[in-house]
Amino acid sequence: MEKNLIQYLFGRVKSFKNAFQGLVYALRTQKNAQIHLVATVIVLLLGYALKISIIEFMIILLCVSFVWAAELLNTAIESLVDLCSPDYHPFARISKDLAAAAVLISALASAVIGFLIFTPRIINLGK
Repeated sequence: MEKNLIQYLFGRVKSFKNAFQGLVYALRTQKNAQIHLVATVIVLLLGYALKISIIEFMIILLCVSFVWAAELLNTAIESLVDLCSPDYHPFARISKDLAAAAVLISALASAVIGFLIFTPRIINLGK
């Protein structure tokens, strides 16, 4: 029993390590992931500076997470398509375009939510 628990815990640590390696890979190789990182830092700092509510902060965190998840899945899909179809194929292009569209939709929805949360506070700064 004790050996199984240790193996289980070791497996979980390895899973986290692999996940972080994936995140580092995306940040090193994907320009859009780098842009998302900058946007994430700006949005979190802006939320802190404007003293948004805890509920608003939770919504912002969900939006940021949604965009990151879409971006990472997009990167995974692009890598897999490149592996399976190194030559041009219209279905490969469609797969990549659809994955990119998922990122676009998540980023646009998050931008609208950010606009709705931050704009009233920014407008009230001058008052």
